[in-house]
Amino acid sequence: MAEYLELPRPWRLLRTAAGSLAEAVGVPVAACLGIGALAGPVAGVLAGVAAVWVIAGLHKLLTGAVPGLLAISAVMVGLQAALVLMTGQAWIYLLQFPVAKLLLSALFARSAGTGRPLVARLATEVAAVPPSGLDIPGLRHFFRQNTWLWAGVFAALAAGFTVLIATQPMTSSLMLCSAATIGAVCAGAAVSVAWFRAVLRRSSLRLRFTPG
Repeated sequence: MAEYLELPRPWRLLRTAAGSLAEAVGVPVAACLGIGALAGPVAGVLAGVAAVWVIAGLHKLLTGAVPGLLAISAVMVGLQAALVLMTGQAWIYLLQFPVAKLLLSALFARSAGTGRPLVARLATEVAAVPPSGLDIPGLRHFFRQNTWLWAGVFAALAAGFTVLIATQPMTSSLMLCSAATIGAVCAGAAVSVAWFRAVLRRSSLRLRFTPG
C-alpha cells in the first residue's frame, strides 16, 4: 500500500511561500528602494540591511530560530552593504555578484553532508513539508543530493559572473548577471520539481493535501 506525504492545500502553500519571500526579499527591497529614493543609494542599501536584520532578530527572539531563507537574505544584503561602504569603485561593487553566489554555494555544500541539508530546511519552511517527511529514506537522500545540485548551480553562477565582470562593461554585466540568475534558478527549480516527483514515484509515495 502506498504511503502518503501530507502537505497543506495549494493556497496555504502559496501563502506560506509568499510570506517567507516577503520577509526575505520583499521587505528589504522595498526599504532599499524607498529610502534610496529619499536619501540616496547608500542609505537605501543600509535600510535594506536594517530591515532584514530586524526581521531576523524578531524571529530569533520570538521563536528561537531564524528561517533559512531569511538567514541567507541577511548574509547576502550584509555582504552587499559591506562592499558599498568599503569602496565607491564600480568594478569592486560588482564583485558582490560572484562573491554572493560563491558564498551561497558554500552554504549549500557545507550542509549537504549533515543530518539536515539546507534544501530540507527550506522545504519545511517554504513548502511546509512536515518534519516527518524528512525522515523518509528516499526523500532524505533526495534532499541531500538536491542540496549538492544547488551548490553546483551557485558555483557555476559565481564562475560565470567572474568572467562577465572581467570582460563586459558594468551595465552589460548587471543585465547579464540578473538574466543568468533568473535562468539558472528557474532551471534548477524545474529540475528539482521533476526530480522530487520521480522520487515520490520510486518510493511509492503519494501527495495528500490536509483539510482546511
